[in-house]
Amino acid sequence: MSKKRNSRRKPGRQRSGTWFRALLGPLLKLALVLLVLAAAGLVYLDAQIRDKFEGKRWALPAKVYARPLELYPGQALSSDDFRLELKGLGYRNVTQVSRPGSARWSGNRVELITRGFTFPDGAEPSRRMTLAFANGRLQAIRDERGRALSLVRMEPILIGGIYPQDNEDRDLIRLEDAPPMLPAALIAVEDRNYYSHHGISLKGIARAMWVNIRAGSFVQGGSTLTQQLIKNFYLTADRTLARKLLEMPMAVLLDLHYSKDEILEAYLNEVYLGQSGARAIHGFGMGSQYYFGRPVGELSLAQVALLAGLVKGPSYYDPRRHPERALERRNLVLRLLRDQGRIDEAQYQRATAEPLGVVEKRGLQKGAYPAYLDLVKRQLREEYREEDLSSEGLRVFTALDPLVQARAERAQSETLKQLENRYRQKAGELESSMVVTDPQTGEILAVIGGRDTRYQGFNRALDALRPIGSLVKPAIYLAALEQGYTLASQIEDEAFELKLPNGDVWAPDNFDHQSHGIIPLHHSLSRSYNQSTARLGLDVGLEHVIDMLRRLGIERDLKPYPSLLLGAQALSPLEVAGMYQTLAANGFRMPLRAIRAVTDAEGHELSRYPFQLRQQVEPALVHLIQYAMQEVAREGTARYAYSVLPQNLNIAGKTGTSNGQRDSWFAGFAGNRLAVVWVGRDDNASLPFTGSGGALRVWTDFMRREQPEPFYATRPEGVEYVWIDEATGLRSDERCEGSQQLPFIVGTAPQRSVDCGQWRRSGTPLDWFRSWFQ
Repeated sequence: MSKKRNSRRKPGRQRSGTWFRALLGPLLKLALVLLVLAAAGLVYLDAQIRDKFEGKRWALPAKVYARPLELYPGQALSSDDFRLELKGLGYRNVTQVSRPGSARWSGNRVELITRGFTFPDGAEPSRRMTLAFANGRLQAIRDERGRALSLVRMEPILIGGIYPQDNEDRDLIRLEDAPPMLPAALIAVEDRNYYSHHGISLKGIARAMWVNIRAGSFVQGGSTLTQQLIKNFYLTADRTLARKLLEMPMAVLLDLHYSKDEILEAYLNEVYLGQSGARAIHGFGMGSQYYFGRPVGELSLAQVALLAGLVKGPSYYDPRRHPERALERRNLVLRLLRDQGRIDEAQYQRATAEPLGVVEKRGLQKGAYPAYLDLVKRQLREEYREEDLSSEGLRVFTALDPLVQARAERAQSETLKQLENRYRQKAGELESSMVVTDPQTGEILAVIGGRDTRYQGFNRALDALRPIGSLVKPAIYLAALEQGYTLASQIEDEAFELKLPNGDVWAPDNFDHQSHGIIPLHHSLSRSYNQSTARLGLDVGLEHVIDMLRRLGIERDLKPYPSLLLGAQALSPLEVAGMYQTLAANGFRMPLRAIRAVTDAEGHELSRYPFQLRQQVEPALVHLIQYAMQEVAREGTARYAYSVLPQNLNIAGKTGTSNGQRDSWFAGFAGNRLAVVWVGRDDNASLPFTGSGGALRVWTDFMRREQPEPFYATRPEGVEYVWIDEATGLRSDERCEGSQQLPFIVGTAPQRSVDCGQWRRSGTPLDWFRSWFQ
């Protein structure tokens, strides 16, 4: 019986063996093919890993800096201003100054250690020094040995960047520049066996598999720091099995080719740490600036622990939106550091007692100057490709003065509130823009694009084209002076009508709806009379007025319409600033510039934007118009300014109000500051005030805060001063009632004299011109 059974099984076994042998061959071939494909895949992955890791790893945004604050004894700089500068630089107020970026105040004295900075023209070292302030000035600068310093240059404030298409912002750091506790905290909380594994942790993978099986879904990855770098740098953040299977061999290959420190340094610069609008914050260098407003090397233990804790979930642990979660996470990192022996109990207690210390988003300097950055980007794009600006790590040094910008913003904000409170519904929702320059250099110091100074949209300072009203008049009168008129020329301020080619009738009217008869030319400008201005402009010729506007700096196409004479031409505040810059610079045109220099990421200079000027109008003629523009402020439509500003502050300028009272303008300058202000409404509705009632108020409040140098005119060659009788325009005597001393081109003053018949009383307001000269 047993033999029969054996005989029955034998054919089955033969069939089974035959089947196995038949299948084994193809399986071995398939395995060999898969092995070859896997090897080829590994070779390809290896090449990709090495190519990207050793090449250009990141697209680095251009960094844009404000001007560096230069310090010298006697400088007009208050302690409050310097506090504001240090705040913008992210300095810490401490009780003991021990490292760069820290300051200790004691009354009007401050001890600090600067960070140092590499400028295009050389390096400024980090130094310990003490500054003393008094009466709004910097009195003394002394180094740590008590020696007097004559000049110190602070590091510039980083005000923004030009970002790549992925909107990733990062500030690269080296591992040796990071606080020692940063890699320690990161390893403690994310990958405690980092220095012992080979890119992957089998223990971590097993733990993650068990958690995923229990959860019934893919909820944990068990990734090492190396795997996280592979995911962020080479792959995607999708939680899929395919990505995980690809991530592991890539991590092993990366670990095989590069040292642990090289991989860790790349991780420090790649990791995602938060979101600022459309801008993604990557790396601990930028994360330090974003959350704490200071370089990563200056972070405290508690701040380092918070950043390390954010890696697990920057949104979930966002310290601004979820401070309780962030605090708990930070303290967990500190506890791990203590338990692993990296810090002692005293350090742990001190660190956990610290507040989060995160700066407010709106307090950051980066993104605080959108209108100025808009101007910088436009100027850069004239010379650089967008790709280079957003990926090569260029450094852009600008003329922006954060202190001037802050004063301009406060003046605008507070004055607009006052106007709205005064006029209420008649004022509506006011908007405003402002441009501030240095008339001696042509550098643009501040730009305000709208009432919301942080708004990154429509930039009214550059793009709002509004009729400039009477701001055009200095060009008309300058053209008249060039044609042979003098400031004392008697002109007619009477109504008239002009029939236009299309059949319309143009009939200019004065603001007060009255005519003023025969008046001196300089009175017509200072009182801003429209009828006499229109008559003068037509007599001079529209083509000569347009030529003068172009020479003063207006480059856009100008039509020879009579309405041009009363400011119907629409310009932006920046264009007006360029025009008045030429007037302030004695007829020398200087291109307004926001950028001083551009360097590459290593500090090699690529472009420099030096001081340039070209004479466009004879200085003698400009001297005459400057006199008349000072008269605007002393006795004319801008006399409100001297109800606020000191009498010894010589200023010159012009008010402007557009047709229908829809735009309020003022453009004016002192010795070292020129500002153009526009106030109006976006719906183009009429305003309840003129240029003197709106824009001039903003301008005056700004100058009150700025405390500029007075405007002093140097008398050019070919100019003489002559006493003139106001009523007749004839020569007079300084002792005569109603006489005024006016400047003339030599040989153009009236030759006939008037017999005044009575002595002039002393101490009249016309003595202001004596302070015009140094």
